[in-house]
Amino acid sequence: MDFLAFLQQNTPAFAACVFVLSLLIGSFLNVVIYRLPLILEREWQAQCAEMAGQPAPSATGTETLTLATPRSFCPACKAPVRAIHNVPVVSWLALRGRCANCGARIPARYPLVELATAVLSAAVAWHFGFGFEAACALAVTWMLIPLTGIDLDHQLLPDVITLPLLWLGLLASLWHDPASGAALPASPTDAIVGAAAGYLFLLGVFHVFKLLTGKEGMGYGDFKLFGALGAWLGWQMLPLILLLSAGVGAVVGIGLMVVRKQGRDVPIPYGPYLAGAGWIALMWGPQIVGGYLSMAGLR
Repeated sequence: MDFLAFLQQNTPAFAACVFVLSLLIGSFLNVVIYRLPLILEREWQAQCAEMAGQPAPSATGTETLTLATPRSFCPACKAPVRAIHNVPVVSWLALRGRCANCGARIPARYPLVELATAVLSAAVAWHFGFGFEAACALAVTWMLIPLTGIDLDHQLLPDVITLPLLWLGLLASLWHDPASGAALPASPTDAIVGAAAGYLFLLGVFHVFKLLTGKEGMGYGDFKLFGALGAWLGWQMLPLILLLSAGVGAVVGIGLMVVRKQGRDVPIPYGPYLAGAGWIALMWGPQIVGGYLSMAGLR
């Protein structure tokens, strides 16, 4: 029996392998969350300077910043992080959350993102088992995590993630196999309708809210993310995602106003709630909808 056949027949082993691999993926996602907004900001500044006929602004530091270069470094002292100190979760614990060079505190967010990526990915592997459906669910999970982190930090859902997520969902629908009974990816028809309906619905809400209040209640990145979730899961899951995200967002928003005395005018990113609701629908959407319909006597 080869290794792939073993993983196909042994779900716990598959989930364990995905857990270990996803620790490394989570380490890379930390880089994406931290660096991608900086890269985009530099690109936007250069484009604005070019349009104004001005020289491009000089970036901080001498090295070009990409997701691959320079190697990981301490934000405080800029010292490169040695490989032995870059082992996901373990190194942070061994160093007690401090830089090995200068002793500056390393935020707990880094190991938490790594651990969350591993746990969520292992849950996906356990739920779907070895196969194409699990591969699709892992791809969606690994793209939702940096979108959540970046939106929390910068209230930004970058096109370089949301648009590939949408197009990958549409392309994956071409491999939809109705005979297998798999819920992921959606059929081509459901994916196309889901992508269009997700984007256009939030776009409509945006314009109605702006017409009534004179304010922008959300960003275009939210429309694209909702459309991308519709492309992967089909239009049938959009009401569930909208209900879950709006409910959690309302609870968190009210909680912030009560606990932090935060005013209504303080913007709250909607992307993390969409991402969380989308992941729940990815995992248990058909069961949740089916259970609701049964309780309501509609099935």
